[in-house]
Amino acid sequence: MKILSLLLGLTFLYPVQAVPVHNTPPPVTAPAYILQDFHSNQIIMEKNVDERLEPASLTKLMTAYIVFRELHTGRFKLTDKAIISEKAWRMLGSRMYLEVDSQVAIELLLKGMIIQSGNDASVALAEFIAGSEETFVALMNEQAQRLGLTNTHYTNSTGLPNERHYSSVRDIVNLTQALIREFPEYYRWYSMRQFTYNGITQKNRNKLLRRDPTVDGVKTGHTDAAGYCLVTSAKRGEMRLISIIMGATSEKKRIQESQQLLDYGFRFFETYRPYQAHQPLEIQPLWHGTTNQLPLGLEQPLYVTVPTGKYKQLTATLSLDKYITAPVKVGETYGTLKISLDQEVISERPIIALSSIDKGSFWKRLIDSFLLLFY
Repeated sequence: MKILSLLLGLTFLYPVQAVPVHNTPPPVTAPAYILQDFHSNQIIMEKNVDERLEPASLTKLMTAYIVFRELHTGRFKLTDKAIISEKAWRMLGSRMYLEVDSQVAIELLLKGMIIQSGNDASVALAEFIAGSEETFVALMNEQAQRLGLTNTHYTNSTGLPNERHYSSVRDIVNLTQALIREFPEYYRWYSMRQFTYNGITQKNRNKLLRRDPTVDGVKTGHTDAAGYCLVTSAKRGEMRLISIIMGATSEKKRIQESQQLLDYGFRFFETYRPYQAHQPLEIQPLWHGTTNQLPLGLEQPLYVTVPTGKYKQLTATLSLDKYITAPVKVGETYGTLKISLDQEVISERPIIALSSIDKGSFWKRLIDSFLLLFY
């Protein structure tokens, strides 16, 4: 293996004034929580992130995710209408007050579910997509498995209590990241502060939208069993953080502790993009190919989140295969890039081929085989 030290060409995503790192995080009383950077996936604070808990209306993140996927594929449009069933009309809890047998546009149902947390809207969307809520739940569990949500299982589209209906903080933050990353055109609805349907105006239950202008989502949840839950996403500059509180004792507590997490993360941490995707980090000798050189780099941009003022202490180590021979296909792995802080690896990514290169002629391969004897 070839070891190569790299200098970090750091791109500032969120320039903040350098201050001493605060070693005392804010006190959080919720039984499970997380604070994570959206771009780097770096966890800043966490507790019981893999414990299976009742997610309450945070369930609707998956309901929305599936509807967004269906819209993205073009299977239906926002202007298409769903016929409201008696089951949807009879749903208890938070509602957008749909009328049975009425025809409601998908866009309105999505807003009613996202902004008003309407259980009736959730069931109406599930029935429109899959014919029945039961069949839709099967889709929810399939998507959970595809996304790697190993501590999640759904029994309904709304989050109403059921002993077999559970998720975890880690799973929910991963789902939230997928939703924001894949569907930015629909995610914007999570920042809407109120929504009016059928002459009834309801405010978004996420009160942080009105307290903090950098907050643009995401979802509240509450049942007696689940306690008070809140998924929050905020963006300051180009840095985005996601916080999750589950099981808080009151609505006030979930708001207060979510705000504390976000303020702590933005104040005492910074996110950088040392390397972009598909840009050569190293040109490696190539044998037996139509060319003698192979550009190597990253498939995705690399982001790191570090305590404020620590970026100059980052080091990068590139470990590459010693011999690379053609043929080579784009995306094949030929090494590893590690980013370290204080001798601790904080990010590790595969190094891939940035070009496809075929085998060279017989004489080229023969000459290279001879040269390799002395390499």
